[in-house]
Order: sequence, then C-alpha cells, then structure tokens
Amino acid sequence: MTSQPAATLRTRLVDQAASDLKENRRRQQELAEKVRMLKQEEALLVDILKLAERYESLAEPSPLPEQAQEDPVTTGTTSRKAPASSSTGAPARRAARTGKPARAVAKGKSRQPLLGDLLMSLLAGGDEPRRAKELRDELLEKHPDRNPTPQVVRNTLESLVAKGHIRRHKQQRSVMYTLEESGRRALAAQ
Repeated sequence: MTSQPAATLRTRLVDQAASDLKENRRRQQELAEKVRMLKQEEALLVDILKLAERYESLAEPSPLPEQAQEDPVTTGTTSRKAPASSSTGAPARRAARTGKPARAVAKGKSRQPLLGDLLMSLLAGGDEPRRAKELRDELLEKHPDRNPTPQVVRNTLESLVAKGHIRRHKQQRSVMYTLEESGRRALAAQ
C-alpha cells in the first residue's frame, strides 16, 4: 500500500467523521430545544394543577362527612356505593347537594376566558409579530383582573405553538409570535 492511497483514505475518514460530528451536534441542539419546550409545558401543567387544587379547596368544603352519612356500610358485605369519580368536579358536587342538574349549576357561574384565548385575540389585533412581554403588558392593560406571570404567558404561548394556533420565530435574539390561520378559526369558533 503506497502513501498516496493511505492519505486519500485518511482524508475521507476525517471528512466523514467531521460531517458526522456536525450532524450529531445539530441533532443534539434540536433535542435540547424539544426538552426545553417540554419542561416549559410541564411547568405550565403543574401550575394549572396547583391552581385547580387551590381553587377547589377554596370553593368547596370537603364532601367526605356528607358522603359518610349518605353511604351506609352494610354489615357482613363489602358492597358500598361507588365513590363519585374525580372527573365530576365541583359543579357536579354542587348539583348533587342542591338537587339541580350539573349543567345548570355550571352555567350559573360566569367563567373567565382562558389565557390562551385572550393571547390569541391580542395577536389577532395586529399583523406584526409580537414578543411575549408585549403581549403580557397589553393583557394587563386590557384585563386588569388577570395577572399572569411572564413565565405563565410564555408557557401558554408555547402551548399554543404546540397546538399549531400560533407560530414562533426568532428575530435577532427575540422570540416573536404570530397568529396562524388555525388560531383565527379557533377564535372564530368561540
């Protein structure tokens, strides 16, 4: 084997390794971005669950004493009434106490619009891309009763990106958001 073919082979191997390394780093960057987005979504979901637990504990007294009176235990059998499913929620429990249908109880309470819907409506108001900070500032101005943290606004925007309702893109070092057509349809359907 002469030195010429060995040098050519070595050059090809080095070129291939450099190319593979570049592709590997690109894939690592892509996966790191996905992990970052998933962590943001996780934080949003944890916040939502904490909020739901806090709201439920403030809005409803514990139904356990009431259940104990309604569910007599028969001696000698393990048969009891099945506990209400946790998916029934507060309106169903209020309905059970008041004797009204659950939908009537749920409709009687006015609900605030979802943060995602408010953010999409703010994006629909203009055609230019907007930063999360600008959207939060406008939200606080137009809805003083709402006070989400900047992180919650970013998490909600990323959730809307994942659903395909808005688009995220970078301009220099800023992340900007614009409303997609599916987001316009979702707003129109409300």
